[in-house]
Amino acid sequence: MSDLTLILLSAGSSSRFSLDVKKQWLRVEHRPLWQFVADTFAQKKLFAKIIIVASKDDIAFMQNYTSDYTFVEGGDSRQNSLKNALLHVETPFVLVNDVARACIGERLLNTIIENKAKADVIVPYLKVTDTIVYEDKTIDRDKVKRVQTPQLSSTSILKKALETTQEFTDESSAIVAIGGSRLFVDGEEDAHKLTYIHDINKLPCLEAPSSDILSGNGFDVHAFDTQGDMWLCGVQIDSDFGFLAHSDGDVAIHALIDALLGASGLGDIGMLFPDNDAQYKGIDSKILLEKVVQKLYNYGFIIINVDVTIAAQKPRIGKYKNEMREVLANILHVSKSRVNVKATTTEKLGFVGRAEGVAVMANANLKYYNWKDDIK
Repeated sequence: MSDLTLILLSAGSSSRFSLDVKKQWLRVEHRPLWQFVADTFAQKKLFAKIIIVASKDDIAFMQNYTSDYTFVEGGDSRQNSLKNALLHVETPFVLVNDVARACIGERLLNTIIENKAKADVIVPYLKVTDTIVYEDKTIDRDKVKRVQTPQLSSTSILKKALETTQEFTDESSAIVAIGGSRLFVDGEEDAHKLTYIHDINKLPCLEAPSSDILSGNGFDVHAFDTQGDMWLCGVQIDSDFGFLAHSDGDVAIHALIDALLGASGLGDIGMLFPDNDAQYKGIDSKILLEKVVQKLYNYGFIIINVDVTIAAQKPRIGKYKNEMREVLANILHVSKSRVNVKATTTEKLGFVGRAEGVAVMANANLKYYNWKDDIK
């Protein structure tokens, strides 16, 4: 049985990445970065457990990708995220790595583990070769170290070191602050941390995203109601009746949301916006669509095109289709030519034909954000 647990920190907001996609959701072929890193470590079969710390919003989606790892909700800082993870560590040693540091070589990992008994924390570092000026004074660069992760710590000592309100940017600083010992070992340039988009050039182990197209479909129906306004595809329709619904009843946007969620594997509209949740009572469905689109882009998807078919005996919507396309295109961040809206009847058959409500089918196609395009 291994005496070592791995913690991968992946709860950050990627605020310095300057893109809609969060860096932990960049794709390496089909896998998001966090899974690529976890799988790479898992292949070495060195760990009793692998813990992935993620934001509350990400955990459920991550679990759709794999059940091989333990997922823990992160805190409001790197240090608090680490403290949350340590609650699930039972081994005497723990290795902590940032998911953004994706290319950890075999030599580096073995060196860190081989030295685990020599100090309370083992720390890889790189020498500084440039001249260093601090507060207008040139200092001895031989005394400066560029500290990296992963860092291997005694679990009990690390837990004790983090029992403080003082914030530390790495484990070794916290351990040294309580009098613990620290051993530095040679790091590697390839173990570079992905902070800005151009840093990808320094991560040689990452393959480009898959070029596969991901398709999804959605279907929804709403009955007519004598109360309220009628909205379809985000456009108000001139009508004496509205829809019976928890939200504003925009059945077309609801079907489109399901199509987008289907293509991305994010579930369905009821999972994200339950109809028994008071905060969504009467809500503008365009707001729901905006939330879904933002989530898609955060998770590394790009919308290619959508197609919406509205089946209605009434009202007649032909004159609204152009405006519908414009509204949807603006929310989806695609050109109007990538949005198609069709209208049909059911030849007076069924509940639609009896003018009791409207049915909508929608299709959406997505692809992965290709980060290779932004580093050329």
